[in-house]
Amino acid sequence: MTSADARRAAASVLPQGVWDFLEGGSGSEATLAANRAAFDDLFLVPRVLADVSGTRTAATVLGAPAAMPVGIAPMAYQRLFHPDGESAAAQAAETAGVPYVAGMLSTYALEEITAVCSRTWLQLYWLRDRVLLTDLIDRAEAAGCTALVLTVDVPRMARRLRDMRNAFTLPPDIVAANFPATATRSARRGEANTSAVMVHTSEAFDPTLTWNDVAWLRGQTELPLVLKGVLHPEDAARAAGLGVDAVVVSNHGGRQLDGAVPALNALAAVCAAVEGSTEVFLDGGVRGGTDVLKALALGATAVLTGRPVLWGLSADGQRGVERVLSLLRAELEDALALSGCADVSWAKGLTVVSGNVPLSSASVRRGPRW
Repeated sequence: MTSADARRAAASVLPQGVWDFLEGGSGSEATLAANRAAFDDLFLVPRVLADVSGTRTAATVLGAPAAMPVGIAPMAYQRLFHPDGESAAAQAAETAGVPYVAGMLSTYALEEITAVCSRTWLQLYWLRDRVLLTDLIDRAEAAGCTALVLTVDVPRMARRLRDMRNAFTLPPDIVAANFPATATRSARRGEANTSAVMVHTSEAFDPTLTWNDVAWLRGQTELPLVLKGVLHPEDAARAAGLGVDAVVVSNHGGRQLDGAVPALNALAAVCAAVEGSTEVFLDGGVRGGTDVLKALALGATAVLTGRPVLWGLSADGQRGVERVLSLLRAELEDALALSGCADVSWAKGLTVVSGNVPLSSASVRRGPRW
């Protein structure tokens, strides 16, 4: 089995509009495609004669142990893909021993998710309704969430043409369970050439979010704070200076600025800018264990994976997600051993090279392990 098998299984069961909501990007989907192409263009230079008889995938992520340096990215409205939605995905994360980032627009309430997953992080968008935002922060602390993840690359939702052409709306039984019952009413009003979800987010999200607000949020909670959607090294350094615990190098899976740099191509510069003062995660285009290893070799602490989880969820609920995560761990263990890495900490010693550049002193990145 590969993640491509899970993708085919999901495509066979989902309605076309839901499939497009899952798979689509913004604009011409150039950045969506580039995220994957960046991984395909990067190659590892394995080392030999290292004892890899006991290869280990275990890692420390935000100061907590994880079975591998992988977490599940925040994704909205997961009951669109399976009746058990976020509950199934979170239970699968618990079984796999990895963090689960609960989307603010989840179809199960936060407390229902933390009840089945001890490694739950809550994703936040910056809301016009500050009372609701503050309430969510308080609920996260009370429910036992272990981090907050503020998404910073959605001052407005981009034009996602698949959803607009489909006049995509939420079915009546799909609700944002962390919001008041009437909050997602606009996401059910269909209109030609319009995404109702885009209309709803324009009403709910506040585009005035600035660094002052990040500083305010940092002062509101003692939970680890993660900023998701950082691509510029200067932004990463500024986040670290404000006491942010981690940044996620991300272009929102190709769903925001079409033409934005692939996340993988921005990773090394971000890692250099923060100089180890904050953890650096990556999402966008991660499909297999070798992708995880490439991100680690470029300096990432961990990666977040999104669409493959929804493929598994769509195909077979919790068991489908568990299979996707189990496969990812097996592939990572295999990639570590075959590249000469006894554990994930060795990955930063690997050399990486662009596929269209000859291997030379000018074209490689070397780490300190060997």
